[in-house]
Amino acid sequence: MIKAFQIISILEGISLLLILFVTMPLKYGFDNPEPNQIIGMAHGLLFLTYVVMAILVKSELSWNFKTLLIVLVCSIIPFGTFWLDKRYLKGKA
Repeated sequence: MIKAFQIISILEGISLLLILFVTMPLKYGFDNPEPNQIIGMAHGLLFLTYVVMAILVKSELSWNFKTLLIVLVCSIIPFGTFWLDKRYLKGKA
């Protein structure tokens, strides 16, 4: 479960960065909303999966509530999931 969460967290982080630095400029700078719709849907699914898996992994890694909150906040901060992987998940899987 931890390895699957690592993969989802990295994919979620990449999708957030794609939205912020690729599809949003395309949407607002070049009037091209299609990439944003596609990546946005993928990001939404990855985000929901990330949240559910974080809750499931909480007990497996014996995280307290504060750690779970930090992990959840990492999903909305650019590059946060990469930091999370290094800080809380490396060597656990």
